[in-house]
Amino acid sequence: MNGIVIVDKPADWTSQDVVSKLRGVLHTKRIGHGGTLDPMATGVLPVFVGRATRGVEFFEQAEKTYEAVLHLGITTDTEDMTGTVLEEKPVAVSREQLENALEQFRGQIQQIPPMYSALKVNGQKLCDLARKGKEVERKPRTITIFSLECSDFDGTLARLVVRCSKGTYIRTLCKDIGAALGCGGCMESLRRTAAGAYTIDQAVPLQTLVESADPESYLKPVDSMFTEYPAVTLTDKQEKRCRNGNAFSVQMEEGTYRAYSQTGEFLMLAQVKDGVMSTIKSFFEV
Repeated sequence: MNGIVIVDKPADWTSQDVVSKLRGVLHTKRIGHGGTLDPMATGVLPVFVGRATRGVEFFEQAEKTYEAVLHLGITTDTEDMTGTVLEEKPVAVSREQLENALEQFRGQIQQIPPMYSALKVNGQKLCDLARKGKEVERKPRTITIFSLECSDFDGTLARLVVRCSKGTYIRTLCKDIGAALGCGGCMESLRRTAAGAYTIDQAVPLQTLVESADPESYLKPVDSMFTEYPAVTLTDKQEKRCRNGNAFSVQMEEGTYRAYSQTGEFLMLAQVKDGVMSTIKSFFEV
C-alpha cells in the first residue's frame, strides 16, 4: 500500500493521533504526516503511506494556506484561546488601522517561536518547559508571508487568510498583529486550507476514513505531490541505470523532473544538470 491521503483533521486531535488511528485503519506501520497541526486546528493534513513516506522531507518545505480568526484585546500564554489569559484591553481599532498593521507582516519577516511549541532548546521541548512555568530565550527565525488578507472584521474578531512558508506560527502572527495595534490579540481558531499541491476540497474527514469499507481508495498516487515538475519517460536502458542508482546522460534542459518507466511507473524525482540526469529521491518498488 503506497500513497497519500489528505485528511481533514478534526479539532482536539494531534497530528500524531491521526497517524496512529490510520495505522489501524490502513493496517500498515509505515506511515507519517506532513506538517504538524495544533490540536485545536482543523484542515489539510497529508498522511503518507508506504513508499510515499520517502517524500515527507520534500513536503515539509511546502507553502501552506490558513484561515485564522484573530481575537483582539486578549493576550494568552499559549497565544491562542486555549491558554490562560494574561491581559485584557479595550479594543478601538478601525478597519483601516487593521489593514495598515497587516502591511508590516507581509513578505520576509522575523518571528520568535512560541513557548508552547514542539521546538527543542538544549534537547527539551519548549512546550514541556512552558508547562513547568519556565520561559527560555528563543532566537527569531526568518519566515515569509506570501499573502495576508482580512476577509472580515467586526471590530474585535478579524478573519485572516494567510499563505506562508514553512515554520510560520499563525498563533504568533496573531499575537504580533495584536501587539502592533496596541491592544493585544490571540488566535481564536485555525483551519489549514492548503498544503503544497493539496487543498481542502481534496481532504477527507477522518471519520469517513474510519468508517469506509475501502479506505485505500482515498489514497492519492505518490507522484501527486510533485505535479509542479514536468514528467519524462525513461528508456529501458535509462530505467535500469535509475534502478541501480546511477546517473546517465540526457539531452534535456536543466531542472527537476518526474521520471517514469515505459509502463508508467513513477520511478524518481530527478534533476538534470550539465546534460546528466541523477536521482534526487527514488520511489520505485525495491
